[in-house]
Amino acid sequence: MKTSSEGGPSIHEEALRSTRDQILDEALHCFAERGYEGTSLNDIAAGVGIRRPSLLHHFPSKEALYGDVFERLFSDWLERLDAAILSELSGWAKAEMVLSVCFDLFTETPDYVRIMRREALDGGTHLGIDLAAVLRPYFDGAVAYLEERMDAGEFRRHDARHLLITGYGAILTYFSDAPFIVGLIDSDAMTPENLGVHRRHVLGFFRSALLG
Repeated sequence: MKTSSEGGPSIHEEALRSTRDQILDEALHCFAERGYEGTSLNDIAAGVGIRRPSLLHHFPSKEALYGDVFERLFSDWLERLDAAILSELSGWAKAEMVLSVCFDLFTETPDYVRIMRREALDGGTHLGIDLAAVLRPYFDGAVAYLEERMDAGEFRRHDARHLLITGYGAILTYFSDAPFIVGLIDSDAMTPENLGVHRRHVLGFFRSALLG
């Protein structure tokens, strides 16, 4: 197989990678929009502009494709979370960074929020994994961090678990329910301006809750 003059991937390899990424992107949108049961491989193939056999060359089944879509996004989120958690920041600065990491990812890929909420409601049945179990170490770590800062007198005392659940809802619901929110604010919830307003509101809310 031929490679590029600089030792990089061949044109053929680049074409395969590009087609695979297009399939993953289209599948994410379809699964988020219609759910797992409401999406067919034919729908995804048509959206990419290829035929079903071509899609099956990259992904042997709808289950495999769904798993890869979710894993790609989930891995991205956890990598960003790990970087924020391992940062040298402390106190409110670290909490703000973690919240911002989540908000940034969901702003970049709002379909991710919708597919995650669908999977959470379905109990992870299509993935064959327990989402709560996967996220539990991050949740427990966040609870421990907040309680440690509360014990040190740096943060105001709250039930750390429910504070985190409040944050989960405040951030994810805005993205997953964006069409509904349009009717409440008479404006597209996903414009940069409205996203910025909501981001500042969420950060301000948690800053006030933790610092007073």
